[in-house]
Amino acid sequence: MSGERIGIDELLEQVRAGLDRIGAREAFAAYEAGDALLVDTRYAALRERDGLIPGAVVVERNELEWRLDPLGSHRLPQAVSHDVHVVVLCDEGYASSLAAASLRQLGLHRATDMIGGFQAWKAAGLPVLPPEAHG
Repeated sequence: MSGERIGIDELLEQVRAGLDRIGAREAFAAYEAGDALLVDTRYAALRERDGLIPGAVVVERNELEWRLDPLGSHRLPQAVSHDVHVVVLCDEGYASSLAAASLRQLGLHRATDMIGGFQAWKAAGLPVLPPEAHG
């Protein structure tokens, strides 16, 4: 290590250069075709506020690597191989880039993230399950 320090903006730029990021409509099409596992890493308060993407698997960010590692003992049933096309999404598409890069380090070579996150999905008019009514 050179001891060189970089800021989060530079790190994000470097990470994104190694990802084939996709837009909301492309993610939807890939999911509909059975070619993508959508993984929603938003925390509970955001999911409760804004709703859920039908068919997306909810995995808290702090569990992501353990749940998607095909070799791990705590993996999801969908984490069948390193060839799974994982599309990570967060609220606005920042944290998901770092998460996808982490999955790539585990050998999930098709892992990527969705540009703009849940907010872009919603803005594109794609399906959203409304938050559960409380009270």
